[in-house]
Amino acid sequence: MFKRLTASLIAISMLFSLCIKVNAAELSLSAKSAILINAQTNEVIYEKNAYEKRGMASTTKIMTALLAIEKGDLQKAYVAKDEDVRIEGTSIGLKDGDQITLETLVCGMLLESGNDAANVTARVVGKSREKFVSLMNKKAKEIGMENTCFKNPSGLTEEGHFSTAYDMALLGSLAIKNKQFRDICSLSSLRVSYGNPEYQRTFKNHNKLLNSVDGAFGIKTGFTKASGRCLVSAAERNGVTLVAVTLFAPDDWNDHKKLFEYGFEKVKAFKTEFDVEIIKIDVVGSDNHQIGVKLKKQLTYTALNEETNPETVVFCESFLYAGVKKGERVGCVKVFSSDGRFLCESDLLSTENAPINFMEKEKRKSFLDRIKELININRLE
Repeated sequence: MFKRLTASLIAISMLFSLCIKVNAAELSLSAKSAILINAQTNEVIYEKNAYEKRGMASTTKIMTALLAIEKGDLQKAYVAKDEDVRIEGTSIGLKDGDQITLETLVCGMLLESGNDAANVTARVVGKSREKFVSLMNKKAKEIGMENTCFKNPSGLTEEGHFSTAYDMALLGSLAIKNKQFRDICSLSSLRVSYGNPEYQRTFKNHNKLLNSVDGAFGIKTGFTKASGRCLVSAAERNGVTLVAVTLFAPDDWNDHKKLFEYGFEKVKAFKTEFDVEIIKIDVVGSDNHQIGVKLKKQLTYTALNEETNPETVVFCESFLYAGVKKGERVGCVKVFSSDGRFLCESDLLSTENAPINFMEKEKRKSFLDRIKELININRLE
């Protein structure tokens, strides 16, 4: 079973970057490049020049912030250096010698788009800006961003720093699956404290969609003269989560409103039926020789169209050792489309206890434990 599980997980990671092109009616958008995807499956709902390489401005900070959350200690305080804060563009007002936590740096990137915050983050998480940029590009390749190259952590214009709308949608879809990232990028404002000495100030989110689009909760804005207005956003309604990206879009707010209205009209939620009662797992070392299982949650996926022949794959051990508790996770079920795309999954939970029986406990005692017991019995006699 482990071989099957490992192979399947590898296949899933490869499928993560696969999308299905949809022949959608052309929307009137200002963006030179745009895309709308289903965040659950990465199915493409709409695209316009989505695979053309372009500058992505400060939406770059999605990757910088995500790596900081994944690899850094958010509560640890760091000292800003002169090399970090001497940078053009937007900033959170850091000065040489200021103390600030990594969590506040992440908030400063996602809400205020601070280039100084991005520089400090790169230095403290990657040990140097160059090493951090290498981490960015490594992560990009891992998640299927095949037409992306990062040259800096902030998104300032630099030769060879580019991505595509499709690649940025993959990044946005991954980032919002991280709870800490999602919680931060959805904030309208935040009171923070940093400096030397520290004092309080307020970060305000530049994302206007948070207050103008139903269900919007992120993700990141961006602008440079060379790249134009760039925006990666996300919204959720009735269990459907969509990610939209526009690059070089003079009217990006309205572009995203159009994309979301189009997408939420097209994408629906579908349930997959699965008879979980057929699954019985053998238990070794218990009077309860088999346990039943139940789904932790309903198998539900979102898509443009319902799958006519989805494949349900069960991942669990062929047997378990005694000591299983009711409600314990003992496996999972994954559902795939007929062409191999991941759709949804649910953990499998034990429906009963399978305790270790007394005789089995005796058998598991070591030789040394048994000698000690004999000595104690002799002493008592």
